[in-house]
Amino acid sequence: MTTLIETIDHGRITELRLARPPVNALDPALCRALADAVPAAIAAGADGLVLSGGEKVFSAGLDVPHLLSLDSREALGAAWTGFLDAARALATSEVPVAAAITGHSPAGGCVLALCCDYRVMAEGAFRIGLNETQVGLVAPEGIQHLMRRVVGPHRAERLLVGGELVESARALELGLVDALAGPGQVVEAACAWLEALLALPRTPVLRTRLIARADLHAALDPARIDIDTFIDAWNDPDTQAGLRALVARLGK
Repeated sequence: MTTLIETIDHGRITELRLARPPVNALDPALCRALADAVPAAIAAGADGLVLSGGEKVFSAGLDVPHLLSLDSREALGAAWTGFLDAARALATSEVPVAAAITGHSPAGGCVLALCCDYRVMAEGAFRIGLNETQVGLVAPEGIQHLMRRVVGPHRAERLLVGGELVESARALELGLVDALAGPGQVVEAACAWLEALLALPRTPVLRTRLIARADLHAALDPARIDIDTFIDAWNDPDTQAGLRALVARLGK
């Protein structure tokens, strides 16, 4: 059986590496594996987690060809719910999580990174953002909140409405990521941030973190995502045209 999440030990820190080549497209199996891997690593004794991906693509987001192949509302809802379960696992992790954004991180990949406590991105021409409008989708209010909480309301509006993807240096300038590192040093930088945090008194850190992230937990509440409305819009002509154009580009 293929391992979809590689678990790598860094002492008190466990790295969870997305392992669905070539681009870590988030299908239900990968999402389920990630949702399970977070609590499993904590139960095994991890005091901090690093979420990493491929060298050139951290995660390309949800597996759109798979989503378009689904022939029922129930199957589509289950796929999106599985993705949100993975995002919630990161957002509600009992221990800090650092995202090692090792490559491009559009759409769902960006959502996963935004659910982490800290984001280190590879330097260079790698891009990150919520580009849903470019492919005919509307980011739910709860997902939009994830962007607003890190870059502010006005900048989030501009990025979300335009579906803009920004390169690493711009992402750092906007606050979308917290630090940059050389392409081969992203995981090391993420671990270094966690090690510094873990050196502080544990209970005050965890309690303060829980208070500070309460809005993040609330943003991912099902009522703030409204899967039913999202699915209702799935067959909108603009949405279908945008998604099929994306699949055509991916096939070239």
